[in-house]
Amino acid sequence: MLGHIGVNVQDLVKARTYYDHIMPLLGFEPHRVDADQFAYRRQENQPGTYIFFYPALEAAPYSRHRPGLQHLAFTLPSRAAVRAVYETIQSLGSEVVHAPRLFPQYRPAYYATFWLDPEGFMLEALCLQAEDEPEAS
Repeated sequence: MLGHIGVNVQDLVKARTYYDHIMPLLGFEPHRVDADQFAYRRQENQPGTYIFFYPALEAAPYSRHRPGLQHLAFTLPSRAAVRAVYETIQSLGSEVVHAPRLFPQYRPAYYATFWLDPEGFMLEALCLQAEDEPEAS
């Protein structure tokens, strides 16, 4: 298991404001907030990878097509959770790469949405369940 991932951003305050909206939907909670970094961990102290954000020390445009980070994917428990992320990223004005849909070319029942964060990092919310369970009435 990965211990943590570090991501450099151009504007730490802007990044934190953005990620504070989406990380709870992806199963993460704030871990630390300092003047020179912030981080998230899995909710309720579940095991998993921590994600740290740091200020970039060099100005340069990011591209997911160059060597380096291509995208981060977050596995969610239901297709409804994927759709909730999609609604939130739309409300935040994120550029949507793929609206929620099946991607059978990856594997059966692979349901996901892809979008770009304010830095241009591609993020993905996915569910591997065949269908959501009907809600109890």
